[in-house]
Amino acid sequence: MSDIRLGTAAKELLDQINQMYPGEVLVRFGDTKSGYVRHDQATRDALGSRIVVQVTDVTAPDYTATHELMHILLPLVGFPQIFFHGSFGDEKLDEQLMIMTTSLYNVIAHEVVVTEQRRHHLINETVAKQYALGVGTTLTKEDNGNDDEAALRLLILLDALVFYADDMHKTKYLKQFKNDYPIAFKAATAIYKDVLGSTIDSPFTMHRAIVKLFKAFDKQMLEWDMPKLHSTEFVTVSSVLSQRQLRMQVRQIFEVFHSEMLDKQTGERAYVGLNRTTRQNSFVLSVPDEATGGSTEWFKQLYDMSVEELFDSLALPYTIREVAES
Repeated sequence: MSDIRLGTAAKELLDQINQMYPGEVLVRFGDTKSGYVRHDQATRDALGSRIVVQVTDVTAPDYTATHELMHILLPLVGFPQIFFHGSFGDEKLDEQLMIMTTSLYNVIAHEVVVTEQRRHHLINETVAKQYALGVGTTLTKEDNGNDDEAALRLLILLDALVFYADDMHKTKYLKQFKNDYPIAFKAATAIYKDVLGSTIDSPFTMHRAIVKLFKAFDKQMLEWDMPKLHSTEFVTVSSVLSQRQLRMQVRQIFEVFHSEMLDKQTGERAYVGLNRTTRQNSFVLSVPDEATGGSTEWFKQLYDMSVEELFDSLALPYTIREVAES
């Protein structure tokens, strides 16, 4: 067993989470030390009421542990979560989409995670160098244009831009990325400036950035003649709504449409609730046989419900946005 122990800042974060989490969160360390840092060097496993964070690579143990712990903390304090309630009926395709869209979500989440880690001095020059090495172990260099690794490069470089945003030593690393991956780096820089041009400091601003990144990524895929992820339809992003919006009728906030996906829970054709403003998947449901047969009564009852009633009936988490209401 590893003799590594959490540092002060990491221990305080773990204690904070355990005060909020209904079970117990534990951190355990392995003994692998690769010399580089990547975000796949820790796992989270649910064991009954416990969550065990296993840091498998201890190159930067406090950095990696706190990174994983922050991902546990975010939903506990109301930041949006993502869910995969729909399926395109192809398990392999679903899995690929889940991996890619989760990575996009994490790019936005990492804006909050990295800011907090820097505030507690958990990212130093050594970790910055190890992170750059991790990028190099993940990606191959571009060779005379795009190839089947283009989407992955774009994802990794977007994440790297978030990581190095406030790093005084970032110039040399970004220069290397630009040299090794010129096409992907140019696209990543443009998307980063567009999507992360303002601070993500609340559940609402995080939700807005997630949706914006989903759309920007698909736009880039089209420009590269690559298939879109269709994240705005495929991924359910938990809603951030004001008290007033929760009291409004479903019809006022959402539009329910017949999707090509299946509801994972029932195996029936899925109906997706799109937020009328963002056009983002906010919930997925199946429709009773009598409603699909032409009856409009079920849909009328659905649209007449309050948003709060609907979300409670679906047991779907949401965050209340604090705004001044007249």
